[in-house]
Amino acid sequence: MTNPTIELKTEERTRCEVWTRVMGYHRPVSAFNVGKRAEHAERCYFNEAPTGSAIRHERRAAA
Repeated sequence: MTNPTIELKTEERTRCEVWTRVMGYHRPVSAFNVGKRAEHAERCYFNEAPTGSAIRHERRAAA
């Protein structure tokens, strides 16, 4: 079985509103001024592995 690809036309799409936490409360990025939007675009995001993950156990074993 092949999975058919779903393609949307531009007029069928829905705009996704992004919210972020600023100074202890959540605000939509669309409400930011130019400077705050630039700051938001420069932010660095990271992923942290859970404490009991296999990756951490492998790293400890290799050390």
